[in-house]
Amino acid sequence: MKQLFFATIISLVVLLTSCGKSSGSSVGGELVGEKGSSWAEPAPHGMVLVSLGSIEMGPAESDSLWDIKANPKGVSVDNFWMDETEITNSEYRQFVYWVRDSILRERLSVIDETYKITEDRYGDPIKPYLDWKKPLPKRPLEDEEEIMNGLTTVHPITGERGIDPSQLNFIYEWFDHAEAAKLRYRLNAQERTRNTDITIDPNEVIMISKDTAYFNEEGLPVNETIVRPLSSLYDFVHTKIVNIYPDTTVWVNDFNNALNEPYMRMYFSHPGYNDYPVVGVTWEQATAFAAWRTKYYRMGQPKGARPIEDFRLPTEAEYEFAARNGRTENKYPWDKEDTMDDNDCFMANFKPGEGNYTKDGNLIPSKVASYQPNRFGIYDLAGNVAEWTSTAYTEAGTKLMDDINPEYKYHAAKEDPYAVKKKVVKGGSWKDTGRNIRGDMREGEFQNQPRSYIGFRCVRKQIGFAKSKK
Repeated sequence: MKQLFFATIISLVVLLTSCGKSSGSSVGGELVGEKGSSWAEPAPHGMVLVSLGSIEMGPAESDSLWDIKANPKGVSVDNFWMDETEITNSEYRQFVYWVRDSILRERLSVIDETYKITEDRYGDPIKPYLDWKKPLPKRPLEDEEEIMNGLTTVHPITGERGIDPSQLNFIYEWFDHAEAAKLRYRLNAQERTRNTDITIDPNEVIMISKDTAYFNEEGLPVNETIVRPLSSLYDFVHTKIVNIYPDTTVWVNDFNNALNEPYMRMYFSHPGYNDYPVVGVTWEQATAFAAWRTKYYRMGQPKGARPIEDFRLPTEAEYEFAARNGRTENKYPWDKEDTMDDNDCFMANFKPGEGNYTKDGNLIPSKVASYQPNRFGIYDLAGNVAEWTSTAYTEAGTKLMDDINPEYKYHAAKEDPYAVKKKVVKGGSWKDTGRNIRGDMREGEFQNQPRSYIGFRCVRKQIGFAKSKK
């Protein structure tokens, strides 16, 4: 179909780069199929496989004491890869430094065109892109030093020079395959219904909303959602600019009357916290990280490498499935309802008592993987830091979702009411009680609101099939 030309091109690339036999290789005229070379998806670094299965999603029992309403729904999820741990400060800093270096190379290319590749290996001109093999200058010339210092700032009181967080903007694009595939958005008007008794007006105007982003004349990022008539598949290509530096002030703003200022200065930047989960990251920043991770992975693959699914945030259903060990009877990632093991050791980092954060051995987030993993090999799905999911938050919960790979998305426009800009947060955190770290519980947080107790991890759909573990 013409309107699916973009997806068709991707499919053709996959087919043309495979190593299958020619169409004339059938045996004795029998139908044997075109078979490419065998391929098993390698495990992504730092990820483990969560095998497909089904659970009753949501609380199975009402509890008036905790105001829990039973709303179980049988759902099934496919195989997916999931990060073993929450994304750490060290891992997120890799993202920050990559964005910093890409901005530097972009600016340096104005005075030195060798920072960009402009020709292919045959010498033919191509769309310029950054040359990451060319190192940044260790002893910059005067004009180079001026450009490099332009990405830093000097504290007006202390005089310390450091990176300017306001300039660390990451721009990315994505093609919305799901929306482009819907019948109502077909470019050929006659294909918008299967009912042959209905005559479609070929001049009917179909309106779409499109996220676009750009830098204005002052160099400031602008994100906006425009509404316009559907004209081509490019209407489903969205652009976003996100400032990706974590908000380190959350340690003060989340706790007004507490001496948490040292965390504000040190938690993200000091190497002593390298292996602690990153916090102060909004849903928008976590989503941008997943987009960068996909881009970064593909940059490191050889030319002609087989495609992979994108890295992304887990859906609420995927997170809950993993956080309940893939079993309806589980409320936690472990196989018991208590939060302590048989040796009276805590199973997670949470708030065990009134005002007592340290009873489990931690005051704030602990190092990732400080507690035992669940049966899939995943750590800290309960407690430590709560985690963003891709799912839009509504009180209706699972009622709006299908029962196969459940998901509810809502891409809120800037003009939308703030109340609809919430995303589901799962897992509970170091500041929550045992009830709130249960896998069947859900909370909502505004997508642009950073917290000292919310982090994230990524997932990736597995290509192919793996036998479910029982």
